[in-house]
Amino acid sequence: MANRLSVIATRTGDDGTTGLGDGSRTPKDAPRIAALGDVDELNSVIGVLLAEPLPPEISIDLMAIQHDLFDMGAELCIPGHTAVSDDQVARLDARLAHYNASLTPLREFILPGGTRAAAQAHVARTVCRRAERAVVALAAVETVNPPVRQYLNRLSDLMFVLARCINQHAGQNDTFWASAQARR
Repeated sequence: MANRLSVIATRTGDDGTTGLGDGSRTPKDAPRIAALGDVDELNSVIGVLLAEPLPPEISIDLMAIQHDLFDMGAELCIPGHTAVSDDQVARLDARLAHYNASLTPLREFILPGGTRAAAQAHVARTVCRRAERAVVALAAVETVNPPVRQYLNRLSDLMFVLARCINQHAGQNDTFWASAQARR
């Protein structure tokens, strides 16, 4: 690993291409690179969320998710490589059910916000949805391991639920959306 990361500025991308994990080069605006970049951004946004005061259980889950997203990045970086499994998707399903069980059912839409940490979780949710769209676009032109798309779909739902849990833990109520007519 040390040798691979000892030179960060290689200048090999000055021509508008980037290297993939299999040694091939592709345009920096290729669907694979867009998906990889969006997953990387999602991982970074979750890192910002982890810098906030969070319940320990949520921090542990977010750290595991960051590792999963790094696996996903490796999979996207190496065409034909598989790193995300059905087990990882099932783990997200289980965590989603766990956290959702502590929340009151929603009868109205909620606005992103509340505590700073909850707002960051909502930002992660929206970045996750963008990453999911990029993976779907990639899958339209290249083969993508189905658990990659499924993981991102579950993760965006989990980030919504975590935002609510973070607010609940802080004693902050959800802010319900009101229609334009109701706001008058």
